Amino acid sequence: MTTIIRGGTVVNADRAFRADVLCYGDKIVAVGESLDAPASAKVIDAGGQYVMPGGIDTHTHMNLPFMGTVTADDFFTGTAAGLAGGTTTIMDFVIPAPRQSLLEAYHTWRGWAAKSAGDYTFHVAVTWWDDSVHAEMGTLVRQHGVNSFKHFMAYKNAIMANDETLIKSFTRALELGALPTVHAENGELVFQLQQDLLKKGMRGADAHPLSRPPAVEAEAANRAIAIANVLNTPVYIVHVSCAEALEAIARARANGQRVYGEALAGHLVIDDSVYQSADAAYAAGHVMSPPFRGKRHQEALWHGLQSGNLQTTATDHCTFCAEQKAAGREDFTKIPNGCGGVEERMAVIWDAGVNTGRLTPSEFVRVTSTNAAQIFNMYPRKGVIASGADADIVVWDPEGRRTISAASQFARGGFNVFEGRTVRGVPSTTVAAGNVVFHRGELMAEEGAGRYVERPAFSAATAR
Repeated sequence: MTTIIRGGTVVNADRAFRADVLCYGDKIVAVGESLDAPASAKVIDAGGQYVMPGGIDTHTHMNLPFMGTVTADDFFTGTAAGLAGGTTTIMDFVIPAPRQSLLEAYHTWRGWAAKSAGDYTFHVAVTWWDDSVHAEMGTLVRQHGVNSFKHFMAYKNAIMANDETLIKSFTRALELGALPTVHAENGELVFQLQQDLLKKGMRGADAHPLSRPPAVEAEAANRAIAIANVLNTPVYIVHVSCAEALEAIARARANGQRVYGEALAGHLVIDDSVYQSADAAYAAGHVMSPPFRGKRHQEALWHGLQSGNLQTTATDHCTFCAEQKAAGREDFTKIPNGCGGVEERMAVIWDAGVNTGRLTPSEFVRVTSTNAAQIFNMYPRKGVIASGADADIVVWDPEGRRTISAASQFARGGFNVFEGRTVRGVPSTTVAAGNVVFHRGELMAEEGAGRYVERPAFSAATAR
């Protein structure tokens, strides 16, 4: 199968230029002006549009068993929704239960992910520690292409990793050439604040952000960064939501430490007023952790992306329907944490970033695709329009418009945190592994077409 994308402006992280893009099978084979193509080639007209590497969402949760239920989106519906929004690769999370084998959990997630419509890869969470975890981390790196391990500093009495686990896992990751990542919230403080709020009779979703104030996130971010500094390992902070956590990252980077930060599309444009809604279901629909913050934090996150102190954007896509969220109707601590966004991320960031002058088109590519590919060792297979790269491409119409709504989304869950937002700049065509999977509103995703992406260790020579 040969496909040629003609007449567009190729946008990579370093530059933009007029060129055709020729794909054969699942690879890009040529990028240049007036390329020749066989008469049988499928032609995509990109005149007046941008041609960019497919998006990489560094943080999703498909088919996740969590808080007594399972997310509404499985790996097919979630990745298909991503393709509709220009995201061709997701990075999901294997989350073992306490005392569960990491390898057992990994194989369970691989089974669930076999139905993916787009490419996928995994971070594996370390939720407990003994010698078997030490050994299985090595097996995951050497045999299964896992080069990042997640640590939840929140969710006490469930999957929270204590400092001992952090230190031992960070040390092992360094030995293996893998990157530790952390969910930075002080779980002990969150638990205490939750109990205090419940005792005061505050049981609705409006109590959720009060139980997880910025100081709780900042403390954990500072602690994770300090541990990584002492151990001389890099560290990646997921879903940075507040100015104080960003300041910790910026300070460490200014001191030469390898610290990376991720911003969620929702945290960039939605503020904490959503929790004050008189509609309890609406407020519950926005419950995620860390919560949405005040407006000053949004501006700080944009500054983080502009300055390079935040490198990636993601969604933490973790969808639950209204009936699932209603489990916490009388107790906010029982509301399943999570919101969607894999379908909307790129359009929201383009509209709020490029259209406002906060980001250039190349900077947009950097924070939605290229940086993720480089940080997690998928580059140049992913994250660039160049010969030899995967034919994962989004043709972007900068004048196309869409009003976001749960009624028209492809993702499941029946709720959308971006409801009613009109965005200018949308994908007109998405190509995944050389196949057109979305075109002008029509989704042609195929169950099982996605490929598992192995990510080599960063310093395999030191692995043992």
